Amino acid sequence: MTLTVYNTLTRNKSAFQTIEEHKVRMYCCGITVYDYCHLGHARTCLVWDVVRRYLQWSGYEVNYIQNFTDIDDKILKRASQEGTSMEAVSEKYIAAYFEDMEKLGVGKADAYPRATHTLDGIKRLVAELEQKGFAYPATGDVYYAVRKFPDYGKLSGRKLEDMQAGASGRVGVEDPESKKHYPFDFALWKAAKEGEPAWESPWGNGRPGWHIECSAMVRERLGETIDLHVGGGDLTFPHHENEIAQSEAVTGKPLANYWLHNGMIIVEGKKMSKSLGNFITIRELLDKYEPMAVRLFILQAQYRKPVDFTEEALTTATNSWQTLKEGLLFGHQYGEQLGFSGTDLLNEELVNRFKSAVDDDFNFAGGLAVLFEIAKNLSKEGNILIHEGTIKTEAQKLEQQWQTLTQLAAILGFTASIDEDSSNTGLSDSEIDALVQQRNEARSNKDYAQSDRLRDELQAQGITLIDKPGGVTIWNRG
Repeated sequence: MTLTVYNTLTRNKSAFQTIEEHKVRMYCCGITVYDYCHLGHARTCLVWDVVRRYLQWSGYEVNYIQNFTDIDDKILKRASQEGTSMEAVSEKYIAAYFEDMEKLGVGKADAYPRATHTLDGIKRLVAELEQKGFAYPATGDVYYAVRKFPDYGKLSGRKLEDMQAGASGRVGVEDPESKKHYPFDFALWKAAKEGEPAWESPWGNGRPGWHIECSAMVRERLGETIDLHVGGGDLTFPHHENEIAQSEAVTGKPLANYWLHNGMIIVEGKKMSKSLGNFITIRELLDKYEPMAVRLFILQAQYRKPVDFTEEALTTATNSWQTLKEGLLFGHQYGEQLGFSGTDLLNEELVNRFKSAVDDDFNFAGGLAVLFEIAKNLSKEGNILIHEGTIKTEAQKLEQQWQTLTQLAAILGFTASIDEDSSNTGLSDSEIDALVQQRNEARSNKDYAQSDRLRDELQAQGITLIDKPGGVTIWNRG
């Protein structure tokens, strides 16, 4: 079994090979800290956290870096609105980021460089680009000359001539963009504006452009060429395209051997945005759903594809998490009764199936299918033990299954403890499904008294029923 990954740069899957044996240099484009993190941030940070976990489990030493953009127009706008400073806004939302990610079980990166802490490296990179003829000053600004870089567009597949043909062409004398030699040139350094933070530079006081920040941080923290550069699909162009142009123009080497991008979050079939009123922060989400359910919702989708957030999808994920949690708690609940030894016993066949699935471009959904197979079998055995006082499977095999489940689930960031199982109603998923089926039959037979009685019985034990069109009933704990 060999790990294969889809590389945005080559547009195909290939075997994953590192620069140094058993070592991975991995960089994730982080967030601009001007607001609370939203569902899209949750997907990005969670997916790449699990990729890092899986690589570590596979035997790699991973140096994982994730930046914070702490100087940006949006941050300055928020500071102005709140009557505070850029630094205060950044610190507030960086602290909120860590709070949100901890609740989601996202592990910390090895380092979180900030743009404002990398200014020397940024200015040095801009100067090198100017010396090599890839950058030019313009009244305090410094721009990257995209036509000087022959490979511009290789990541996104865009061609400058096509983009130019589709542009308005309105770059006039009165347009501030007229300082550019070419409409698609982008800022490496921005001249100071009144009332905004600024730093000294060879081109005058100012601040860095967005794209140059990541190029400098990658170079400073990980070197000239790294193994994995990851981030949201919306960053492919122009951000990651511009990173490549900046870094490779200076070094003459690939910036990253593999570029991986996660798909976007949509809400009820529409792009998430504040203007549409469907913008969901992580904090709002966790007020309604368990963190592990959110984690499951995200990982059940292929990471490169868009995922549609709906109430029904999260309800389903919540129920699925309950199934997985029951399996994870099996040993804690029944281990002593069954004489579990407490030693690590793994089912190699199940481990190999899990690995075979995930090795195919981080197919976490395939890995989860293996976990659910184990969890459902353990839940079934638990029900038999409760109702019949015996088990159908040998105790040692059950312990092996449970140990395998807990270890594989931990790779994906799923853990459960007996103390946190306050939501346990005493009913298993299969028992709830059976009662729901009985109620549906009663409704079909127009036995509304029986239907209401079953609904009330379930409600008393914390089970909420949601009747959908077409006679479909879904349920949710809590």
